Amino acid sequence: LCIFCDIVAGKIPNYTVYEDETVLAFFDVNPTSYGHCLVVPKEHCDSFLDCPDEVRNHVFEVAQKIANNLEEKLHCDGINILSNVHEAAGQSVHHFHVHIIPRYANDDHVTLEFGKIPEVDFKELLEKIK
Repeated sequence: LCIFCDIVAGKIPNYTVYEDETVLAFFDVNPTSYGHCLVVPKEHCDSFLDCPDEVRNHVFEVAQKIANNLEEKLHCDGINILSNVHEAAGQSVHHFHVHIIPRYANDDHVTLEFGKIPEVDFKELLEKIK
């Protein structure tokens, strides 16, 4: 019961931006900006973390092409390329996908906030992840 698998299968209509044998890209039906697109692999995988290398790489290649096209055609001032992993990071559909979010300097409704955390012991952190 995956909404993106249903979109790929043609059970749910979409506004297709790009399609090939591996991926489908379409406009987000709940866009955060004008031109907001999603690129999804046709093969189901839950997130960026478990997507096969070849598929993941192709998703990002397509995202790059679409982002360049949006920048050229929509004259946006910037673009966020984003993939959320798990609910804590904002993933609401458990099918790997990449957001392409055009940004507009004078009319922008997107909010990304980054706060500071307490001072980090980077040596200790390195040891934890090695």
